[in-house]
Amino acid sequence: MPDTYGSHAEYMDWVKDVADSRGRYIEDALRQAFSAFVEKREVEIIVFSRMTALDLAEAIMAHPFILKPLLAACNVAARAIERDLSIKNVNTYNPRLSGDQAKVIAGYIKPFLPPYLEIPALCRVDRVEFIDKEIRKGKGRWEKAILKSLNQFGSLPFVKRMFNAAGEKFELDAAAPRSGDIKVGIDIKRIEARRDIHKRCDEIVNKAAKLKATFPDSKFGAVMYYPFIGEHINIQNRLRSENIDAVVFASEADESIKSAVRMLLSILGISEKG
Repeated sequence: MPDTYGSHAEYMDWVKDVADSRGRYIEDALRQAFSAFVEKREVEIIVFSRMTALDLAEAIMAHPFILKPLLAACNVAARAIERDLSIKNVNTYNPRLSGDQAKVIAGYIKPFLPPYLEIPALCRVDRVEFIDKEIRKGKGRWEKAILKSLNQFGSLPFVKRMFNAAGEKFELDAAAPRSGDIKVGIDIKRIEARRDIHKRCDEIVNKAAKLKATFPDSKFGAVMYYPFIGEHINIQNRLRSENIDAVVFASEADESIKSAVRMLLSILGISEKG
């Protein structure tokens, strides 16, 4: 990396001392908190301090699935690999690496690995990371389901589109038509915590203003996921703007999605397919 930009190794150095301090505190706190339930058991460990980077690379090549828990144990993500090593598009859960790539990654993460780790601990780390990925994937399917319903019921073809406004690029989760001037722009937004309301609503209001400034005759709508039903009116009030033509709410249920989309199309004056 250029000298003026930080690498992952530098980021790790920034937090090493405080992380070590917290680690000692947490270890002591856990022993005290669960003193009546602490047991000593024999467990298999991997002694990383005994292996070379080449040993590590050979292990990764022979068993690619181990890469994710190793990276997680080092607090290294795919973005760091791409940024620091210029190895792009690594699927850390099921990687396909050349021998040279495996060697470079092994040499990169070896200094971040602890002297040893218990195999059950590594398995648990992998499980936590995998579950988080799958949950995020499921949330992404909700957005796709909204887009699918827009195309199922709407007479206009909706696709994800970008537009430029005042030198900035903005993305619409659904827009019609597929090319040319945008007639309808839809922002599909999940808000799952009350503390995110202000930021997310401001993003929608800003995007709507930019769309209308660029395409004055366009219409803008928002499909919202917000699990606090009694507070939906607060969201609607926050999104009250001359640039926003419609706001609807949908849960993850199929019927809720279809109902919200059909209501949105009606408010925006888009006819349904015959």
